[in-house]
Amino acid sequence: MKLFGWLRRGVKDSPISSSLDLFREIYGGRPSMSGETVNWQTALDVSTVLACVRVLADGVCQVPFRIYEEANGKRTVLGDHPVNRVLSSQPNTWQTSYEFLETIVFHFSLLGNAYVFVNRVGMAREIRELVIIEPNRVQVKQRDDLSLEYKVRAYNGEEQIFGQDAIWHLRGPSWNSWMGMESIRLARDAVGLSISLERGQSEFQKNGARTSGLLSVDETLSEEKFKFLAAWLDKHMPGGERASKPIIADQGMEYSQFTMSSADQQLIETRRHQIEEICRGFRVMPIMVGHPDKTATYASAEQMFLAHVVHTLMPLYRRIEVSADVNLLSPADREAGLYSKFNPNALMRGAAKDRGEFYAKALGSGGSKGWMTQNDVRALEELDRSDDPLADELAQPMGGQEPADDPEKEDA
Repeated sequence: MKLFGWLRRGVKDSPISSSLDLFREIYGGRPSMSGETVNWQTALDVSTVLACVRVLADGVCQVPFRIYEEANGKRTVLGDHPVNRVLSSQPNTWQTSYEFLETIVFHFSLLGNAYVFVNRVGMAREIRELVIIEPNRVQVKQRDDLSLEYKVRAYNGEEQIFGQDAIWHLRGPSWNSWMGMESIRLARDAVGLSISLERGQSEFQKNGARTSGLLSVDETLSEEKFKFLAAWLDKHMPGGERASKPIIADQGMEYSQFTMSSADQQLIETRRHQIEEICRGFRVMPIMVGHPDKTATYASAEQMFLAHVVHTLMPLYRRIEVSADVNLLSPADREAGLYSKFNPNALMRGAAKDRGEFYAKALGSGGSKGWMTQNDVRALEELDRSDDPLADELAQPMGGQEPADDPEKEDA
């Protein structure tokens, strides 16, 4: 508890404790080819990045995350297990389980690493609390014996070193095997171009959606006439008294446009392409962030949503599950058949008609042998178990014989 108190201690309004921290705060992130500095803060200002990270976080948070025990072919939720209590109910005194997982996904989706202080108490080292640490406050080092140490900086600037047993380190794809690669840095050029496009378009709209140009006259201008023409332009340019009204000019004045219009730049097409580029970096389908495919039908859109679960969320679930097993469950727990598991069945549900047809086959309709019981189906539909003794028995074929269309039986 002493170490945990140290972690909380400090002035939270003053995270900058040295000149190096100040430099990182101002100049943090690496510039992209567009010249824009890209870090997690500037990246979240891009709506597509924010939408991608929220899609990933919501996909993780909205499904149950439980500790199970598998024994004698049966799987049971261990509601009273300490790890299950902190994961599924309240990991700490100020966060819900939803908020906890949401923050974790934000951290490692953008920075490739998420760090959680594991508060273990008593002789049994029982886990009572999980506290997220901001990635910028953690430095990871691999020792000579290949174990990892974590130097954590408190808000008041104090530092303390923790071992692997005190930190749950959830990492994304890694090059050196012990530190996740920073996702937003790898995609900084795509994100930087989006920032540049939005900045340029904002300036364009700020100036009344009018482009700059050159006003030329066929005589040498005196200082007095220059001031007169400048004031004249102020009247006719956006925001002036005669904005959007016909320009009256003499003395052979000619106006030449310098910059391209939005249509000339193909701005809309470029911004659409950047949405797809950023989605590609986060492995999120554009349709999930409100960027629809014009050729998609209702049926194909449904398949896209299922593909999002299978190809985007499932790897994310598996990454968190195996990391939680190693860092939160003891070796004895794992040997006893305990493991963590997300249950994404709710996301995979089709229409009521489709589910009904699937359950009918699973229960053994048409005289075939079933592979699910009534209580299995009721559990998937989040209904209470039935007390009927037959509700836990598999349906048998008519007459107690295997169906004739079983290829293995026919070969025999």
